[in-house]
Amino acid sequence: MKTEIDQLRAENKNLQRQMNNLMRNARHNEEKLQRFSEMELLLISTHSLRDLLQIIINNYRNVFDLNSVTLILIDPEYELLRFLDETGLQTDQLPELKLVTESAEVEKWFDKQLSPRLMAFQQQHEELFAGGEKILQSVALIPLIRQGRLIGSLNLGSKRHDRFQQSTSTDFLQRLAAIVSICIENALNVTKLERIGMTDPLTCVYNRRFFERRLTEVVSSSVRYSYELSCMFLDVDRFKQVNDSLGHQVGDLVLREVAGIIDQHLRGSDMVARYGGEEFVVLLPQTPVNDARLVAERIRESLALHNFNLAEGKSLSVNISIGVAGMALGKMGGEVIDLGLDLVRRADLALLEAKSTGRNKVVLAESYAEKAELVTG
Repeated sequence: MKTEIDQLRAENKNLQRQMNNLMRNARHNEEKLQRFSEMELLLISTHSLRDLLQIIINNYRNVFDLNSVTLILIDPEYELLRFLDETGLQTDQLPELKLVTESAEVEKWFDKQLSPRLMAFQQQHEELFAGGEKILQSVALIPLIRQGRLIGSLNLGSKRHDRFQQSTSTDFLQRLAAIVSICIENALNVTKLERIGMTDPLTCVYNRRFFERRLTEVVSSSVRYSYELSCMFLDVDRFKQVNDSLGHQVGDLVLREVAGIIDQHLRGSDMVARYGGEEFVVLLPQTPVNDARLVAERIRESLALHNFNLAEGKSLSVNISIGVAGMALGKMGGEVIDLGLDLVRRADLALLEAKSTGRNKVVLAESYAEKAELVTG
């Protein structure tokens, strides 16, 4: 009788342990679902591309106790790169983000069905997780798909060998991938709409309003990371004569092509804006002033050699004057807004010097004494 009672007690304890385990797992899954729901709401409410990417990489790592989260996005036209540059976020400031131009660089990690892959960490995964060989034991590679098109990959890494296994359900991960994909697409669309409002409709470069907003961001980033910054002010020489003698349609043609020539000589991180009338302004982050002067000379020479094709086989040539100023590493004291305004002011004064001393030239702000007289035309 005693043996039977002991056996029942043992079975009862075993059942109790199983019940406790089930309850713990249920509570864990409930907490996990709650955290997941909170993250979903955070992602959906975030429309800034920069903030969204940082949330995906940083918040998911912390909230879900992961050791590494990386993101690969396919960017064949460098659109994402330009958008991030415009926000002041350099990709080297977010090493967990990788932009690739070819979809094959992401497709190689998945099968033809583009299913999530859960497995032990392998040497080949070092390409996805820099330094991961030191800590990671298991990984989850999740394809990001939008409207049937692969747009990237979200990669999760854990130091626990049992965190991601082939037998693990991928329902949560697939839902996560769908939310992330939708939010990235939405943030891109919001950014494009904002960009339309910040673009000059005639020349298709940025307008003055966007430049002034961007100026503060670029100066702030330059101060924070000790990057040199340069600015160019450009003005088409004797543009009023073109408008008066040939009409505004020809004048519009000249401005459009001038904007295109300027843009051809700039990097993805540089920014050109139409400042007003026939004036353009360019910001060149991480660029010493002497390097900016060389860029300005190339722009001036290209424009001097350019023929503007008009009606009836006629053509036109114009020149441009350029003022260049720089913000050097040792001169970054003071308020960010004042530093930016001073940089633009000095570039503008250099432009005025170029126009008053013969036009069709590049002048450095540091190479002349400032003049009070303003020269136009």
